[in-house]
Formats: sequence, C-alpha cells, structure tokens
Amino acid sequence: MAVLYSSFFIFVSLLSFALFGMREEKMAHIQKRIQAYFSQPAAAEAGGMEEDDRSFFERVIGPTLDSFKIKYNKRLGKEEAAKIETLLMQAGQPFGLSPVEFKLVQSGLLLGLPLFALLIGWLAGLGFFTISMAVIIGVVLATMLPKMYLKKTIKKRSELAGRELPDILDLLTISLEAGLGFDAALSQVVSKKKGEVVKEFKVSLEEMRLGSTRKEALSAINDRLASDDLRSLIFNIIQAEKLGIGMVSVLRVQTEDIRERRRQRAEEAAMKAPIKMMFPLVMFIFPTLFIILLGPAVLQFMDAF
Repeated sequence: MAVLYSSFFIFVSLLSFALFGMREEKMAHIQKRIQAYFSQPAAAEAGGMEEDDRSFFERVIGPTLDSFKIKYNKRLGKEEAAKIETLLMQAGQPFGLSPVEFKLVQSGLLLGLPLFALLIGWLAGLGFFTISMAVIIGVVLATMLPKMYLKKTIKKRSELAGRELPDILDLLTISLEAGLGFDAALSQVVSKKKGEVVKEFKVSLEEMRLGSTRKEALSAINDRLASDDLRSLIFNIIQAEKLGIGMVSVLRVQTEDIRERRRQRAEEAAMKAPIKMMFPLVMFIFPTLFIILLGPAVLQFMDAF
C-alpha cells in the first residue's frame, strides 16, 4: 500500500508540474508575441528618425536625379546608348559614368558654357558680336570636349596596352613552358603584373569562372580595349585553340610581331618629326633670326636714305 500511495503521489506531482509548466510556457509565448507586435511601431519610428537624419541630398536631390535619369534613359535611343557605352568601356569607364550620365554631363556643358560666356561678356561690357562669338565657341566646346576626352583616353589606353603586351606575353610564355595550363598561366601573370591589359585579362578570368567560354571571355576584351595588337593576339589565341596548335609557339611569334610593329611605329614617328617641326620653325624661329641678322642692316639702309 505504501508503494501504491507513493506512486500515486509522484504521478499527481508530475502531472501538476506539467500542467503548470505548459501554462507558464503558453503565457511566455503570448507575452513574446505581444512584445513583438508593440515593438514594430517603435522600430518604424526609429526608421523614420534615421530617414529624417539623412542629408538633404540623400532625401531629395538623390531620388530626384535617379527619377530624372530613368526618364532620360527612356528617351535615349538604344543604338546611341550602346555606342556611348562601348566608348566608355574602351576609355576605362571614366568617373564610373553610365551612358545616361555621360549624356547628362554633355547636356549640362551645352547649357552651362554658353551661359558662362554670356555672363562674362555682359559683365565685361563687350559688344554684341563678341558676346555672340563667345556663346558660339562655348556651344562648340561643350559639344566637342566630352567626345575629345573619350577619344584621348581611348588612345592613351591603347598605347599603354601596346607597351605592356610584350612583357605580359613573355611571362605568359614562360608560365606555359613551366607546365601550367593557359588559364592557370594567365591567372599567374595577372597576379604578378599591373596595367590596363592585366585589368582586362582579370575580368576575362572572372567571366570564365562564371561560366563563359574562353572564346567569349577573350573576345569581349576587344569591346573594352581598342588595341590592334591585343585584337590580333586574341584572334591568334582563339585560332590556336580551335586548330590545336601549340600555344607557346603562337605566343612567341605574336611577341616578335608586336615588338616589330612597335619598332616600326617608332621609326615612323621619328620620320614625321622633321615635318612637324617645320611649322614652328617657319612661324616663330625663322622670323626671329631674320630680325636679329637683318635688322641692323635694314636700319643702316634706312638711315642712308
């Protein structure tokens, strides 16, 4: 009987403990949901305070510019946008500009430079004709300057690529001869060198890691860097891969060709130097020499008469 009473007591105790525990757990769950519900307005108020703490540019000007860019992008033709995007990529994406932002900068210059010329002419008290010519010059400069900047930057990157290619190809050839595959050798070169060509090869390696074929990744470099030497190199690499030709021999021949073309361009530039020097000689140096040498004789001749 004592065992029966003990068992009954233990059973009642455990049942009571379970019932009270379940009730406490349910009350805690309800309390947790109530706290979560009432904490949402506080979080919203905190978010509102953060929004109010932002600067005027972030709250007003930034969203206005974004909406204006979206509307302007709809008006910009696809062909023109693609052309501008290609030029920006070949220029190395200066200032991180998109085609829409580039057109906005060009439009801002087209509006700002003539107004600046008009204001300066009005403050200086110039005549109508002079102010009109200054405004026209401002319009021409606003139209030409952005394109001239892009062309100059593209040409500079192309020249840098031509100077960097031979050394990069030498390292790539040595890595291939050491037993590395083309992708591994290219990754090794990219990790050791710096420059415009290395940046484009690094982008190509990332594209290959993301699933692009070697042909697609290397061909895309031609859209981002306008260099005849690099275009010829990529074409030969793709052809060598397609035909099964040894990559080392192709790179050696390509390196010799690039160095030979660079030597020929240097000789061509040296041959053009005397012709380019003719204009400043005739316009500035020769008249000065004539004045110094013939000036005293002319003065004596005038005194004699």
